[in-house]
Amino acid sequence: MKKQKDFIYKCSSCDHKEPKWLGRCPECGQWNTLVETAVTNVKGKSKHGETHSMPKTLPLAAVDPMEGNRLSSGIGELDRVLGGGIMKCSSILVGGEPGIGKSTLLLQAAAAAVTKGRILYISGEESAGQLRLRADRLDLNKDKSVMERIEIFCSGNLSEIETVLNNVKPVLILVDSAQTLYSEDAGSVAGTVNQMKFCSFELINWAKEHDAALILTAHVTKEGIISGPKTLEHMVDTVLYFEQNDKTAGLNGTTDCRFLRAAKNRFGSIDEIGIFSMTEKGLTPIEDTGRMFLIRREGDLPAGVATAAVLEGSRTILVEIQALTIPAKGTISRVFSDKIDSARVSRISAALEKHLGLRLSDQDLYINAAGGIRITEVGVELALACALYSARSGLALPADLAIAGELSLTGEIRPVRRLSGRIKTAANLGFNSFLSPSADQESNIIASELSGKIKTAKDIKTAIKLIYG
Repeated sequence: MKKQKDFIYKCSSCDHKEPKWLGRCPECGQWNTLVETAVTNVKGKSKHGETHSMPKTLPLAAVDPMEGNRLSSGIGELDRVLGGGIMKCSSILVGGEPGIGKSTLLLQAAAAAVTKGRILYISGEESAGQLRLRADRLDLNKDKSVMERIEIFCSGNLSEIETVLNNVKPVLILVDSAQTLYSEDAGSVAGTVNQMKFCSFELINWAKEHDAALILTAHVTKEGIISGPKTLEHMVDTVLYFEQNDKTAGLNGTTDCRFLRAAKNRFGSIDEIGIFSMTEKGLTPIEDTGRMFLIRREGDLPAGVATAAVLEGSRTILVEIQALTIPAKGTISRVFSDKIDSARVSRISAALEKHLGLRLSDQDLYINAAGGIRITEVGVELALACALYSARSGLALPADLAIAGELSLTGEIRPVRRLSGRIKTAANLGFNSFLSPSADQESNIIASELSGKIKTAKDIKTAIKLIYG
């Protein structure tokens, strides 16, 4: 018996080849035309007789540095999160809840992208008419050249998409969404694990081979992670999460805010965050956050509130940290905190109880960050400790005090990076005093120029004495 690798079935009518016998040729439709044909394996040829060029290596020094250039999306906050723009030959996966604005972000990026090449928007969720209505709502029809530059194709069929890609040859491809892609080679049902892996892999390869950039959107599960195989996140170069907060009561009233975070970025930092405001005209980037995460008040602060100067990537954001302590309802105290890691809250409360004698083990702790922003930076720990002390003691903190520092288990306050930038931002926003672990010469110069006062403390005991006297 012959092995399958030594022969194929070739159609006598159209020369179409199949690895196994079929009654009808899928290419020309003729019946009983597939004939067993021997395959000769020669050097440089595949088992199907197709000739391939021999693979070659390339010295790293011979690679053109211009191949690593970036393409500006035209949206400053998106470029910030991506590390400076969209890298050529890269693939980006954007995940988020339904209705958060993924499709709006893609369409606005397609309209604002700084490129002379063609842009292809592939939608498996919306029709061409629905896309035009969205574009009109975003006022993209004001510039006719922008509308003509964007090519749209509404289908999830991979073979049709590849045909369109070869004809259009775009420099930027936007796919909405990965769950709607399907190929007959991977099954008949869209959205399955095999379909998403196979179709996404083919599109990623096409983008790399043709010096284009690919952006895919993806749905998320109820746990907040991207739906589908985890392999999909490993295949792409960048993974972005689009998050929505509660209504943010800032200086300019109520704002519907969106946060764009990077969970993976091969070409930049994952510490940057993009902040958008959702309006009737789409997503508006918010570059100057200012007092966006501070609540307007007249007079003194209530007990349990502290202002933290935290870093989000390359910029400083002042956030109001709110703490509430009440007697535990059971024998075990609990921590309720979703914007700051609950393990961090437990560690800070343990340090306060050990070094200040502040009893918190019989209290339920509630922690919140105003504006719904999620904070992971260690510089929030000193402000969190002050907020907990204020909530438990009932003593309010000064309204003009901003705080930054890392609190260790020994009660020591450790230095934080970019302290001078935090002090400058706080002083520009009207905060007259700043509590920090230490201040270098640059920080003192900035504080003196802005009429600010820096309070430094080596441990939590000294910090509390400096605040309350």
